[in-house]
Amino acid sequence: MSKQLFIYIVDRLSNEVEFFRQKRDGLGRLGLSTLQKCTAAIRVLAYGSAFDAVDEYLRLGGSTTRLCLQNFVEAIINLFGDEYLRRPTPEDLQRLLHVGQHRGFPGMIGSIDCMHWKWKNCPTAWKGEFSRGSDKPTVVLEAVASYDLWIWHAFFGLPGTLNDINVLDRSPVFDDIINGQAPQVNFSVNGRVYHLAYYLTDGIYPKWATFIQSISLPQGLKARLFAKRQEAARKDVERAFGVLQARFAIIKNPARSWDKVKIGKIMRACIILHNMIVEDERDESTTNWEDNVTTNQFDVSDFQQGEGNGSSHVNLGFSHIANSMDVENDIRNRKVHQKLKADLVEHLWNKFGRDEDNN
Repeated sequence: MSKQLFIYIVDRLSNEVEFFRQKRDGLGRLGLSTLQKCTAAIRVLAYGSAFDAVDEYLRLGGSTTRLCLQNFVEAIINLFGDEYLRRPTPEDLQRLLHVGQHRGFPGMIGSIDCMHWKWKNCPTAWKGEFSRGSDKPTVVLEAVASYDLWIWHAFFGLPGTLNDINVLDRSPVFDDIINGQAPQVNFSVNGRVYHLAYYLTDGIYPKWATFIQSISLPQGLKARLFAKRQEAARKDVERAFGVLQARFAIIKNPARSWDKVKIGKIMRACIILHNMIVEDERDESTTNWEDNVTTNQFDVSDFQQGEGNGSSHVNLGFSHIANSMDVENDIRNRKVHQKLKADLVEHLWNKFGRDEDNN
């Protein structure tokens, strides 16, 4: 995290959160400063250290550091959550689609996968639910990441006994599509028009119209080129998980909290801070590369951005339920998936096949 971004966070917290304002005690002496409190919370998140490990450096006791961390993560979620865990805006969607087109995947807006966070102090009564066999208890994070490692969707809190398909069944990742608030994208692949944006996934995910997997045993040059390009692009979400854990060791190390709600807040705050760092570290080369991608290729005029971060659950009557069932059938359409995958194989070969032959 750059110094400029850290000072910006400190200023926002000192001005808008009562806990982080410097106060005087009963004798008129100044208490802990905003900088001390924020530094203590950041150090615990970044290094995964114990609460009393910052005593010598910042002169804070373990209980005070715990309060700083709890108030810090709640403040980050309240102040920055709406902006840095938002749905893609029309401008964001256009940029993601342009980059997907440039990489050979028209209509692709990111990749999706799951990550497990070990839970060291999982309550004994819950260990059977959160553990697989003799493994340690874990909590699952489902995330969608784009090429720049920005995390657009985060669903956290399910027990580690669930695999990616079980998590997907409980995930709100497609709630916006079902509720009519999702990007209505029209794009063409190999001369055929499609209307649902899709994610790149690994082989465990189902063969739906919104998922494109690699080819496990590619036969022929076209299939091998598709598998190579798909697996390279799908690594965006794996890289996002790696960078997230490298920046915040508290996620890499086993969680020591007993409260699952507090663990969820820590994960959410770390993802928000990760997205803030991604935005702050965008360099000119990335911006110039994005600007060079051809614009105005995709129709997103029907895009409707919902309010807030959560999914809408407004009851609109029987007709809305019927429409939702139709949309869900479109999402799970295996025939569309097979056509789209075949068209992408041809599209990638037409776009990059000559370079493959030269190699």
